[in-house]
Amino acid sequence: MDNTSNGNHSQIIYLKDRLNMFLETIDSLDPKETKLEDIDRLIQMIDEIEDKCEQIKDHK
Repeated sequence: MDNTSNGNHSQIIYLKDRLNMFLETIDSLDPKETKLEDIDRLIQMIDEIEDKCEQIKDHK
């Protein structure tokens, strides 16, 4: 594997970890006690994941 492939591989692993963290966060929320701040944090997580996807896409 060359450095570019290795770098992309590690970035994909990072994305998988972030997505898993996002899903775990959603699973841990109690709908009756979820606050606006919780939703804002979820949106922030999605934005960060989207930004990382764009970085990976731009490096191909």
